[in-house]
Amino acid sequence: MPPLVIPSHDSSADPCEADSGSGVTWSDAPCPVLVLGPDAAPVDANHAARLLLPGLFAEGPSPGTVPSWLAAAHHRVGAGANGTPATSPTGSIGDRHYLARSTPAKGGGTAWWLFDDTDRARARAELRRVEERSETLVQVSSTLLASLNMPRCIEATARLAAEHLAEAAVLITPPQGRRHPLAYARRGEPVVQEVRQVDPSSVPGLSEALQGFPPVPARWINPALIPDWLIPAGFPGPVGSVIVTPLPGHGVPAGALVLLRAGTEQAFTAEEEGFAQFFAARAGVALSAARLYGEQTSITATLMRELLPPALESVHGVEYAGRYRPARDHERVGGDFYDVHPGAGPDEETLVVLGDVAGKGLDAAVLTGKIRNTLQALLPLATDHARVLGLLNGALLTSHHTRFATMVLASVRRRDDAVHLRLTSAGHLPPLVVRTDGTVEELPTYGTLVGALPEVSVRTAETVLAAGETCLLYTDGITEARGGPLGDELFGERRLRQALPECAGMPGEAIVEHVQMLASQWLGSGRHDDMATVAISAPRSGPPAADGGPRADALPGRNR
Repeated sequence: MPPLVIPSHDSSADPCEADSGSGVTWSDAPCPVLVLGPDAAPVDANHAARLLLPGLFAEGPSPGTVPSWLAAAHHRVGAGANGTPATSPTGSIGDRHYLARSTPAKGGGTAWWLFDDTDRARARAELRRVEERSETLVQVSSTLLASLNMPRCIEATARLAAEHLAEAAVLITPPQGRRHPLAYARRGEPVVQEVRQVDPSSVPGLSEALQGFPPVPARWINPALIPDWLIPAGFPGPVGSVIVTPLPGHGVPAGALVLLRAGTEQAFTAEEEGFAQFFAARAGVALSAARLYGEQTSITATLMRELLPPALESVHGVEYAGRYRPARDHERVGGDFYDVHPGAGPDEETLVVLGDVAGKGLDAAVLTGKIRNTLQALLPLATDHARVLGLLNGALLTSHHTRFATMVLASVRRRDDAVHLRLTSAGHLPPLVVRTDGTVEELPTYGTLVGALPEVSVRTAETVLAAGETCLLYTDGITEARGGPLGDELFGERRLRQALPECAGMPGEAIVEHVQMLASQWLGSGRHDDMATVAISAPRSGPPAADGGPRADALPGRNR
């Protein structure tokens, strides 16, 4: 018997190089070999091929046929050199995967050697699945972490779960009182979010998942027991397979994810359950981050309401206007502040405070909040400016803060058509009065700053505003604005006083806007300190309302 030569699957021994005179023998080859004629009709086959394709040479009205992928490759065999196809075709026969190589057969035709490539094909398919799922997890992480808005994060989680994991997905987040926020998603459909009172214990494993316990295997869940509230509207047919998995968060569970497949679809495999848990872990991190951000934003907003300067308006027949610009435009609070504390009635003085805490940003804003709260507590003593400043000075010296502050207090009362003011400066810039004839007066009040020395020494000044006149309070962020033509010159008190005469007769709102605009134009794009301005104005006409103007508790802002 001549030696058996079998074409190697390795390219180093390519069977395509064999020809009819090479001595290649295929009839006793251990692998299936099928000989096809020019029209792809079977001509002959070895024993292994006949076992693989038992009906191919059977007689009868319905003989077997050559696999379509092999027939198609046979028709293309002339495209390669020496009657060999340019590539080795692959395809399935039954539940196995084969790679085909061809050689010319003695007597004509082409011999196709079929090598079982099932294990390698399955490994390649598994590698593709792993790569696809890795790409999916990267996409999921990128999409979910792109937003810290909780509703949008919930919507994205449910939509991605329905798109990549199941026909439908339902996301349940921790309850708000007795009601649970739910997000329903079907593949290709908009996500529906609602808040409902539901019973998690009616779904096997859901109560545990909401508490962060490990998931219940899908095979333990009877789909027939799934309640109607968990099935999205329009779900195709009865539920056939269910996954319930927790959404782990940062110390606190972020909720649970339920995946649904219809009875007509393949049940979830153990591999798919594992992937669903990976997905849920990524989603839980994103949802937890969004929740923490939302909580911090809410806390910040609450604190901001206490730190931001109040909106000012007319009180007891006196007009007030204020403007504030922090040192950093991306921040909302800083070291400058102002407040208006209305008296109980029109015959009682209104206390106006404008101050400047050393420093910038949130650290200065914290001390600002403490000063404002302390002054609020000292309101019963507001008629005695020196005493109020002395008590505030003692409070600051005994605190852990090492910053000091300058400020000016103004007690305001309207009598007939005039507004009477008492002003006391504690290390602050002197108030300026703009008269109706354009004259600008500097009030002679001065004193030591608070929070630095054991004792505070101050001098109070008094003035009267006629109709249409304004007293302007401002911080050094205005006068020390550095800019101008050369970019390094201070705006200064002189330029401020030169700009105020043209504001004669203007409403207080217009004056503070004008001053802030001048300082901003002088600055250009340069750095600056916090800037605050307050205008106290006597209205041009119209007596106060019969009840003395708005109630004291009607003033917008923190002091109500």
